[in-house]
Amino acid sequence: MKYLKYIIFILTISFTTYAQQDPHFSLYRYNMNVITPAYAGTNGNLEAIFGVRSQWVGVEGGPETLNFNINSPVGKNMGIGLTAISDKVFVLDETHLYADFSYKIKVAEELNLFAGLKAGGSFLKIDLNEVGVTDDPLFAQNVSNFNPNVGVGFYLKAPKYYITVSAPALLSNDRFEKEGVSPVSASDDVPFFVGGGYDFELNEDFKIQPSVLSKVVTGAPISIDMTASALYKERLELGANYRLDESVTFFFTVGFLENFLNFGYAYEHTTTDINTYNNGTHEIILKLRLN
Repeated sequence: MKYLKYIIFILTISFTTYAQQDPHFSLYRYNMNVITPAYAGTNGNLEAIFGVRSQWVGVEGGPETLNFNINSPVGKNMGIGLTAISDKVFVLDETHLYADFSYKIKVAEELNLFAGLKAGGSFLKIDLNEVGVTDDPLFAQNVSNFNPNVGVGFYLKAPKYYITVSAPALLSNDRFEKEGVSPVSASDDVPFFVGGGYDFELNEDFKIQPSVLSKVVTGAPISIDMTASALYKERLELGANYRLDESVTFFFTVGFLENFLNFGYAYEHTTTDINTYNNGTHEIILKLRLN
């Protein structure tokens, strides 16, 4: 049992290093603040989003994520935002707090380039008491620290399309390291995001909205999300997402009260061998929009 818990601990640290250092969302188009600070204020409204993501249901200690972000334009050319994310994976608990700032540059009559800056950091806590191993020096002391970080991003927006390029965390911080007795050392690598989307208007009621988002991290395979959805009267959306060599997701969103309130749900099915040991991933969002 001791060695099993040791192995689970090592896998947890490895997982959080390569997969969870930047919280992932199936409904990433509704959480663009996490990907790029330049998104703040781009829709011309105050937006507030609350999200819950339960990954790998059925796996004890599987990733659980709570997300809240709010953004709004300020004045004519500026936007601000705030993002708070809580990640829990087995013995690791991490809270991300970031402020976003954006500035609009008019490129053409209906084309704007938003430049953004993100600043904040992450509170990291590793409670080794939960592992249940008492006679190993590796598990003799818990970990608790704060890692500051900054990020940049650019968001090009037109009435029918957008393009985003960003690096939301430019600093490489140590997550876990113990000298002497520890074989484990984990640190963040800088992630880069490139993506875009387009709206095809079929008629006055229907739109088709394809989009793609790629993530590049040194030492890890390139992650590519390909998403397509159908939007009816700007209120009901049905769509699917395919993450290359990793998962398939089906989702819907629905708007109420003239889209003052939006509800969204996504179910993600892993296409790798790990799908044998879990019941999929569930994600829910609530979005408020004020003029």
